[in-house]
Amino acid sequence: MSLSETSPGVLYLIPVALGSEDAAALIPPATVDAARSLRTFIVENAKSARRFLKAIGHPVPLQELQFHTLDEHTRDVAPVLAPLLAGEDCGLMSESGCPSVADPGSTLVRRAHEAGVRVVPLAGPSSILLALMASGMNGQRFAFHGYLPVERAERARKLKELEARAGDETQIFIETPYRNEQLLSALLQQCRGDTMLCIAADLTLPGGFVAARTVAEWNEKPPKLDRRLAVFLLSRAPT
Repeated sequence: MSLSETSPGVLYLIPVALGSEDAAALIPPATVDAARSLRTFIVENAKSARRFLKAIGHPVPLQELQFHTLDEHTRDVAPVLAPLLAGEDCGLMSESGCPSVADPGSTLVRRAHEAGVRVVPLAGPSSILLALMASGMNGQRFAFHGYLPVERAERARKLKELEARAGDETQIFIETPYRNEQLLSALLQQCRGDTMLCIAADLTLPGGFVAARTVAEWNEKPPKLDRRLAVFLLSRAPT
């Protein structure tokens, strides 16, 4: 059979643990079984991917598995799509949580659909949904914005925009852990005192927390978020 006649493989979207917690205990058994059955993985970082696969007891020696890198610097996804087109089942893994959500994997998933590759999402932890669940904010209407602008004036403008929209829908965003303190400072300076701000940090990890308070209340005792994985949510009472 020629390559053109080969049926494509299946692309499994494999959620991984959000940190250093017991991955095998927190990832659903069906997801663990699927990951254990695969030999080829498309990952943001091979080192952390190997650590996760070791934690869930992958039956094949890690040095015998195939890892293809897909990260924010990848410009051409054709090389990582090639094994799927050749008939190989592959697992797409993010650095943490769910692949393709705030993650460069979405480019590959789109190309997979275009190429007729079957895409199978598997269940697992999402810090974004866990934070929304625990926030007490509007879960019927919400918007996720990923990372906000780094430049101070642009970030301030964006925060004002999100605050204005927060009366109709919950506004959710994240930041790189080492810039959390700058984002929190901007939130407390730019937003109204009666705006509700939920901060969810280190979810599923020891010492993790979720708390929803007004900006004024946070200003009285801001949390220490430096280098912690955090999700931020804004809400205002509808006008």
